[in-house]
Amino acid sequence: MSLESVITKSDYYIDLETHCGAHNYHPLPVVLQKGEGIFVWDVEGRRYFDFLSAYSAVNQGHCHPKIISTLVAQAQKLTLTSRAFYSAALAEFSEYITRYFGYDKVLPMNTGAEGVETALKLCRHWGYRVKKIPENKAKIIVCEGNFHGRTLGIVSFSTDPGSKKDFGPFLSGFEIIPYNDLPALSRVLQDPDIAGFLVEPIQGEAGVVLPDDGYLAKAKQYCEDANVLFIADEIQTGLCRTGKPLACDHEKVRPDILILGKALSGGTLPISAVLADDSIMLTLQPGEHGSTYGGNPLASKIAITSLEVLQQEKMAENAEAMGGYFREGLARLNSPHILEIRGKGLLNAIVIGHHDPQAAWNLCMEMKKNGLLAKPTHGDKIRFAPPLIINQEALSESLQIIEKSLKVLD
Repeated sequence: MSLESVITKSDYYIDLETHCGAHNYHPLPVVLQKGEGIFVWDVEGRRYFDFLSAYSAVNQGHCHPKIISTLVAQAQKLTLTSRAFYSAALAEFSEYITRYFGYDKVLPMNTGAEGVETALKLCRHWGYRVKKIPENKAKIIVCEGNFHGRTLGIVSFSTDPGSKKDFGPFLSGFEIIPYNDLPALSRVLQDPDIAGFLVEPIQGEAGVVLPDDGYLAKAKQYCEDANVLFIADEIQTGLCRTGKPLACDHEKVRPDILILGKALSGGTLPISAVLADDSIMLTLQPGEHGSTYGGNPLASKIAITSLEVLQQEKMAENAEAMGGYFREGLARLNSPHILEIRGKGLLNAIVIGHHDPQAAWNLCMEMKKNGLLAKPTHGDKIRFAPPLIINQEALSESLQIIEKSLKVLD
């Protein structure tokens, strides 16, 4: 028997990446080569439901034709100028997104982590130049269990040991409080050197942890009363994922600083944005922050189309309806292995109860075998976040796969 007949295409590419790439991820052993809508295909041609959506970067579905059409057209025209010059595309994007979300100004960046770092710098700048906090005394409140990215500055206030071990020394100036704890927030806000409160409306990476109803609205009011900026990281929860344009919209909260990313590009290239009003954004002067690729013409055109698609195809409404249907379907499975069902819109998760600490991983492997891709987070939790174009028929088939796959834990 020849070597070629033993080693599959998937084996080949997994071995190649393992040999030549850094080992900073632990992917499911599936090698993807094509995506369309709610589906992806591996190098052997097997089709899967995508229930991760690239961590909600592909809300509009894989290779959405309108987004790809914009990408191709702009890529043949002008892709990058740097911010040394103006571009028509950036001007159009700036006007479009500020009107879309109702802010005076936008600062475009690339990755979500860059968006968070930008918001932190902007908040500190405002703290010194507007609130008049003494030099080098500004603090920002963050929550336990947070995940805002992996830069050195961001992991400085992570409470995940795996994100911090052997990466110190860390950046100071952060006060960590429990998530969904208004009394703790109220106590810390008494410190006059607090400049901002950075929060995820739903903690995604922690396992889709939802706060109590009213938490965001009360937290925003507490911040206003203390003259502190409310900073919402909507990189994963925003752009229709939870059934509203923003997760904060469920409580009619308007963040002082709004961070967007992921689905802002429809899954084509890194695009992020930080939005704020003039009183905050105009504290930044030329040379104080920037990015060579931030707001490039290609990204600007794609982001406009990505936002148009979300609105025109009523993806928030579909996420709201299909999310409820999906959670009800999970509950009807009545599986002894599902301890908890969490979610809002099409950002959902289950908590697995099993004596085997690898149970969630094993379930994901079984679902992969049966045609659905999802990934564990924090050991015993599995996120289910399909593209927002999914319909009831596809969800019914997906629930059947999940039900069948759960038997591997019996």
